[in-house]
This record gives sequence, C-alpha cells and structure tokens, in this order.
Amino acid sequence: MRAERLVALLFVLQRRRAATVAELAAELGVSERTMHRDVAALREAGVPVWTEPGRHGGVRLVDGWRSRLDGLTSREAVALLAMGVPRALADLGLGTAVSAAHAKVAATLPAELREQAQRVAQRFHLDAPGWFRREEESEHLGALARAVWAQRRVRIAYRRPDGQVERLLDPLGLVLKAGVWYLAARPADPGGHPGGDSGADPGGDVVRTYRVARVTATTELEERFERPAGFDLASWWQRSSAEFERSLDRVPVLVRLSPRGVRALPSLLDADTAAGALAAAGPPAADGWTRVELHLEDPVVAAGRLLGLGAEVEVLAPPAARAAFADTARRMAERHAQPPPAGRQR
Repeated sequence: MRAERLVALLFVLQRRRAATVAELAAELGVSERTMHRDVAALREAGVPVWTEPGRHGGVRLVDGWRSRLDGLTSREAVALLAMGVPRALADLGLGTAVSAAHAKVAATLPAELREQAQRVAQRFHLDAPGWFRREEESEHLGALARAVWAQRRVRIAYRRPDGQVERLLDPLGLVLKAGVWYLAARPADPGGHPGGDSGADPGGDVVRTYRVARVTATTELEERFERPAGFDLASWWQRSSAEFERSLDRVPVLVRLSPRGVRALPSLLDADTAAGALAAAGPPAADGWTRVELHLEDPVVAAGRLLGLGAEVEVLAPPAARAAFADTARRMAERHAQPPPAGRQR
C-alpha cells in the first residue's frame, strides 16, 4: 500500500540520510518514476526532504530532522493506526493501551500519511467468528487475563458435563479460536487433574485447555508461579490442537451435495475440513450434484451435523449414517405433517 511505502521511505532516509532515486527505488522494489512521486508526496506531507541534482546528488532529509517513530517499522506504524481497537484486545483489558498507542502514532505521522492510514481502516475490517456464530460470553476473561499477565495462581470453578469442579491453576496464556476463548494452564494441585485437551510443554509439565465460558468463578491468589522454561503459547496451541483432532474417532462419510449444498458446507462444518473435502472431490455429475467424502465423528453424530444441509445433501455411506439421517428426517417430517398443538402456535 502507498501509505506503508511512504513510511518505509521515510525510515530509509532516516537511516541513510541521503541516497539516489535509483538506490531508493531498488531498496523499496518500485520504479524510479514511482520513487519520484513518493518523494514529492513526502514533501507535500510536510517532511523536510529535498533533492540535489547532479552526478553526486540525491534525496536527503534536512540535517537534524527525524520522525519520532524510530522504534516502529513502516508496516507496524501504518497497521497500528489503521486497525482500530480489536474486540479481543478490549476484552483482555488492553483497549485503552491500544487507543493510547494510536494517539502517539497519530501525533508523529505527517498529516497526509495519517489520513492514508485512516483510509485503510475504513476499507478493511477483521471479524473473526463465522457466520451465525456469536462470540461466547466470557464473564471471567478479564480476571484470567490479569492473572496471566501477573503470573499469579488462580482458583476457578469450572462447569463440566458431569458437574462443577474446582481447580487450582497456573494460568499460562489465553487463545481466541473462532470466537471462543481458551485458557492454557498448568494444574497446580498435587498430581494434576483432568480438565480438557492436554499436552506437555518442553519441561515435561502437563498443560491443559479450559474453555473460558465454562469458568463460573475466579479467585486470583497472592501466590506467584514460574512459567515453564521454553514454553511458547503459539507452538503449544498448534501441537495441542493437532493432538486433539487426531484423538477424535473419524469415519469416512460419503455424501452427494447439490450446488447449494457445496456452497453451504463450509458454514456447517469446520472450514478447513470442508475445504479439504471439496478440493479432493471430483467434478459435479450431469445433474450438478457432487460426491464428497467427509471424515467426521461416529455415524450418528455425522448424520446430525449433516441435517443442517436439509434437502441439499444425500448420505450414501456408511449405511449406519444413512439410516440415522433418514430416521431423523422421517421423524421431523411426521412431526410437521400435523398442525401444531393450539398452545404452541403463539
């Protein structure tokens, strides 16, 4: 983007103090004609840059002048001003910090570059959760974020399918996945305990995953903990997610999808699963329907998930999945064949 390139040019001139147009164009990967326009744009934006003709001439910044963005790259400067305050950072209690950073960057960028960055923000927006999937309410997210930052042990009440339990944890990090917050934590109880998807950090300590929306109470303790040596949240999450997916029993389910069913599949299943299955499928048949092999949970669960496609899908195999799909569809049809009871019409 031009705004990013202009800030990059500004930093190059600060570093080199002087360079020919050809040298600047080569460093930024643009033509010399484009570089002449960019130098003129910097000058119009209020940056004291001047050009000197001749064999040993070039583009220079006025001696002694520097921007106050020395600690930021061009990409960081424009992206920071353009991205607004993401909902996720606000939920973590960092919204004020991002707003303050915006104010500092806005105060140091020349007006024209600042306006260009703001135009970027008006044209690009990130909305992470999928369609028809709202972010979960995570009442205790802020408290857990404070404990993660301060490296303080927490005691939580956690809702599980078999009832509520209490856990003592060393909170190591928070991950936002498809609108759902997860806490990565090391059990602090002697011997550890079950509680979610688990993995091991490089030091051998068990780290488990807790869905933040299922935390019903949080108490931050005065006791601090030491983070496991070598623990990297992003790497651990990638390994843990892969292990969890491999732990699920998967069966191949062969289906036929109408053109509308093909378009709707990514919104019904995991987007990566759907994309991989559709990429491996052959071309549509003469009637427009496409045979697709999906790898899902057991046949009954698979049939339940595919019901969201309605009449746009036909389950071909395995027989148990086809029978479960047909049985559920039949019971739904029977229920809707009769007028609803009088008391349920309103």
